[in-house]
Amino acid sequence: MSADRQNLEIAKIQREIENYLSLGSTQMIFDYHEKAGGQGTRLDVITVNPRHNQSFLFHSTEGYDKIDALSQMLEYVKEHRDKKNSYTIQWSLKGENELHTSYFRAKDIPEAIDKLHYGRDPNGITIFSVVLNPLS
Repeated sequence: MSADRQNLEIAKIQREIENYLSLGSTQMIFDYHEKAGGQGTRLDVITVNPRHNQSFLFHSTEGYDKIDALSQMLEYVKEHRDKKNSYTIQWSLKGENELHTSYFRAKDIPEAIDKLHYGRDPNGITIFSVVLNPLS
């Protein structure tokens, strides 16, 4: 597949994921990482909350290339995301007095906290509560 065609396919799948999730004004970042030795691609989808300008891990997938990793992400948002537990985490940044509330889909509490801590020093955040939300 040519580079132009691959880029068009990547943009199409990314847009489909964004449209499917319709997270309002929340921004999504598609962060690709080539695995060691060229053994595939890891995709981290990161959300940025416009209210407090903090970013969190939404979900990670792995594939043999960007398109495969994106296709797996699309399958996750369509088929599997709603099967994970929903958690509410109340937290604040160290040195700030503002309490924030964020929501995560995860298999368990440690995974929800890992998503909160993604890309930052865990010691820079104070967690006040983690609650498993009722099933809807």
